[in-house]
Amino acid sequence: MPRSTSSTKAAAPTPAKPAAPAARVGAVASPGLPQRNQRGIQSVEVGGQLLRALAHVGRTMALKDLAREAGMSAAKAHPYLVSFGKLGLIEQDAASGRYGLGPLAMQLGLISLQQFDPVRLATPVIAELAQALNLTVAIAVWGNRGATIVRIEEAPSAVHVNMRHGTVMSLRGTASGLLFAAQLSEPKLMEWLALEAGSARPRIDATLKAQLAEARAHGIGRVVDGSLPGVSAMAAPVFDERGHMVLSLTAIGPSAIFDTRLDGPVAQALRAAAKMLSRQLGASEP
Repeated sequence: MPRSTSSTKAAAPTPAKPAAPAARVGAVASPGLPQRNQRGIQSVEVGGQLLRALAHVGRTMALKDLAREAGMSAAKAHPYLVSFGKLGLIEQDAASGRYGLGPLAMQLGLISLQQFDPVRLATPVIAELAQALNLTVAIAVWGNRGATIVRIEEAPSAVHVNMRHGTVMSLRGTASGLLFAAQLSEPKLMEWLALEAGSARPRIDATLKAQLAEARAHGIGRVVDGSLPGVSAMAAPVFDERGHMVLSLTAIGPSAIFDTRLDGPVAQALRAAAKMLSRQLGASEP
């Protein structure tokens, strides 16, 4: 597997703009919706808390438990459940009396998932991230040659990382590669490392082992002066409804201005955006 051929442009370094808090990136959660407040129907919003509770818990529930999860009394919840049952949004098990999502809710969920192409959904998000973080931000997916860059949004500053669509990121020394490597079983990981190294006996050294453990524990792939000296990167995973990683959101920039702390603003913004996209793709809460 070829390594990244990224290089930094020869522009003089300029001070980084202050990174915006992760909440700013999270505002992309509803692209296209008006930002002003609009009048709604309060009873629909109140009843919707029952549907939200069922989706959040992920299992059938007794009336009293469902009502408590939705923040209302059982007497208040019951009429809503009757109406939702007539629509097919919920259904009640005749034997146990427990409530679960109904056939219409399942149909709507499947249609929603079919409408969401992960890369298309993530494309406007990386534009927002690049502006907020003042870093180049890319989308990488797992292709037939490994982690592959498919979308790039360059940093607004004069100093940024020059990358190309189609660049294959090494499993060693790149944030995207490490993140995908952390999702592989050990036999598959060894197989891909062998292909990348051109060796029948690849070795997982202490550094790589620590990086993979960090990616799994913190949900962030991180490299400092990795494949390219002076360039650092962080990446966060996006999952689908089956719990499979479908892409990474990767921020890349000069090490001199890159905050690589696991609890820093870059990591927080990437996690928030990845979590938002995962939720839109039907992934369960971690």
